[in-house]
Amino acid sequence: MSTATPERRTRFGWALRRSARTKAIAGFSALLLPIAAMVGLATPASAATSATATYVKKSDWGTGFEGQWTVKNTGTTALSSWTIEWDFPSGTSVSSAWDATVTSSGTHWTAKNLGWNGSVAAGASISFGFNGAGAGSPTGCKLNGASCDGGTTVPGNSAPSAPGTPTASAITNTSAKLTWTAATDDSGIKNYDVLRDGAKVATVTTTTYTDSALTAGTSYSYTVQARDTSDVTGPVSGAVSVTTTGGGTTPTPGSKVNLGYFTEWGVYGRNYHVKNLVTSGSAEQITHINYAFGNVTNGQCAIGDSYADYDKAYTADQAVDGVADTWDQPLRGNFNQLRKLKAKYPNIKILWSFGGWTWSGGFAQAAQNPAAFAQSCYNLVEDPRWADVFDGIDIDWEYPNACGLTCDTSGPAALKNLTSALRSKFGSSALVTAAITADGSAGGKIDAADYAGASANLNWYNVMTYDFFGAWATTGPTAPHSPLTSYSGIPQAGFTSADAIAKLKAQGVPAAKLLLGIGFYGRGWTGVTQDAPGGTATGAAAGTYEAGIEDYKVLKTSCPATGTIAGTAYAHCGTNWWSYDTPATIASKMAWAKNQGLGGAFFWEFSGDTSNGELVKAMGTNLK
Repeated sequence: MSTATPERRTRFGWALRRSARTKAIAGFSALLLPIAAMVGLATPASAATSATATYVKKSDWGTGFEGQWTVKNTGTTALSSWTIEWDFPSGTSVSSAWDATVTSSGTHWTAKNLGWNGSVAAGASISFGFNGAGAGSPTGCKLNGASCDGGTTVPGNSAPSAPGTPTASAITNTSAKLTWTAATDDSGIKNYDVLRDGAKVATVTTTTYTDSALTAGTSYSYTVQARDTSDVTGPVSGAVSVTTTGGGTTPTPGSKVNLGYFTEWGVYGRNYHVKNLVTSGSAEQITHINYAFGNVTNGQCAIGDSYADYDKAYTADQAVDGVADTWDQPLRGNFNQLRKLKAKYPNIKILWSFGGWTWSGGFAQAAQNPAAFAQSCYNLVEDPRWADVFDGIDIDWEYPNACGLTCDTSGPAALKNLTSALRSKFGSSALVTAAITADGSAGGKIDAADYAGASANLNWYNVMTYDFFGAWATTGPTAPHSPLTSYSGIPQAGFTSADAIAKLKAQGVPAAKLLLGIGFYGRGWTGVTQDAPGGTATGAAAGTYEAGIEDYKVLKTSCPATGTIAGTAYAHCGTNWWSYDTPATIASKMAWAKNQGLGGAFFWEFSGDTSNGELVKAMGTNLK
């Protein structure tokens, strides 16, 4: 599509007013790991003090996390001291700690009590915490030489190593075959436990297992754990995600999708809030909302703007239900308002969209480890504080194996691999979608990635059929930024909605998994003397937020449409020339989308519409 300029970021990254109040994300997806019962520092013949310890990841903010160990004395005598040892995978580390002295040797970590908290009375507990970096979890835990099951360690009998991460093959509607490399142990391997979604489903003596009686179109996560001849178990392997064939959902005829983007930063200068969806009547017309954007950084999903997302306090007059936020309620901000919107309009489904123009650079690292990326996204979207708000996830990668704000070289299969991991992690009942390029030119962005292959993992694609042309070409020629079809004199062949949809269909993407995109804004030039498209210009026309772009709600009165080209309106007023969609052109585009058998349409974004939602209503009315 068009050359990236600062002006282009309006569609994908208006977040220019970031709050300084960003907070760490409290993950609350606690990973509880049983630790060795602790014994006193006595000889092996001495009676062991009975104790347990657990680990929990208290919060995760994308670039780091907070962990906590808790030691509980379950015996009848006091524990005089404690030492906890564990291993982190390479890349995960402790950066600071409190209430314990934490040291490391390579990837092996040791925590010792301080002078004041070594004694733990019978029935009492003591905790210490730390800040860490990386995505790994503790393994190989020991307490004062005790094993993880609470017994004493047998000298010379170490736990087995972790088996290799399983690989899946022969996947059908109801079964999948798993294969892994063997674990090692000083006394020999006895057998392996196969875990499906964390629960043991089989114990085998070989390094392969076929799991049967699965459900079609369902995602599962498998790990393997080795046991040695002394019945000591080792750490679990890495996880493999498997999605059985069959199942799945797509938009069906008669139930067209009408999806709108709600931007987190709109609550600042634009003063557009979730309540505006109600007062404008838009909420009655839409089926879905994409909340934009979550960040993609360090190969993980992360919060975009914590203040707007879940911290901003709403007054009664701003709130969807007329009830003001209180200082101590667990969730505020857009997320709480979206929750209230869903209570009022239970038919609306909400997806959290990650990436966008500004943050798509993070997808390259995510593509290197799709399973880890999917896990991070799942942990964030399904955070207990707001899990009920979201019905799924959308990824807006601009663009896989092609150039956007930055150029990506992840390869044609990267999008397919990433979406497969997301579907496996989120399961068949969640919505998993993607916003994609509409560059239908020969050798263009659609040709750069396996969109057909990736579509098997997705409910639908949001095809961004806008921003084809704009004032980043400062001298013109003037052209509609969202042409439905080609026309004589179009600056670039293949830069139309029809070309994009045709190419995606030809690749093998089902029509019902394609949504047509509508921009609730116009793009324009100044220094233009010619009414018809194709005129020369001297630069970008002035806009409220950025040069060359303006909301429909402003243009409909400041520069009314004077003509239509390729299914899109245009306007020449003074020396300015603008192109944008109107209720009339939207009606014709919705008719075209239905005729093509598309799953529906979507738009960027709510705040560009009028206060009575006339563009949203034009879409909703004409999609029925």
